[in-house]
Amino acid sequence: MTAPADAIRARRKLTNRLIAAHDAARLRPFLFADATMITGDGSLIVGAEAIVQAFAGQFADPAFVHYVRTSGEVEIDQAGARAAEQGRWTALWRGPGGETAMAGTYLAVWRKVSGQWVIESELYVTLAEAR
Repeated sequence: MTAPADAIRARRKLTNRLIAAHDAARLRPFLFADATMITGDGSLIVGAEAIVQAFAGQFADPAFVHYVRTSGEVEIDQAGARAAEQGRWTALWRGPGGETAMAGTYLAVWRKVSGQWVIESELYVTLAEAR
């Protein structure tokens, strides 16, 4: 049996692959229906469908390359039903004016639903931007 923290890290890696492939629709199963996301600029996105649409909008930008989230600490609650994942994120865009890179930290709350870990909420904080 896979340890909960390892299962969460594996699911994070899968979402990174889907983002690299610009496949927004396949992100849906990783999100709780009422998931929330606070983006690096402080914007609030509410609901799995809105989050998927936000990713689709990013993927439609020809300059967008990827977001990569790298898990750090994953802490599981006593009941084994929720978890907090802390990590680092990076983003990259390439356009006629060169590259733009952003980076920061994130906190994700995961919830176990029907035996599978899904994202309940995420908070991204932008700490660096380079052009």
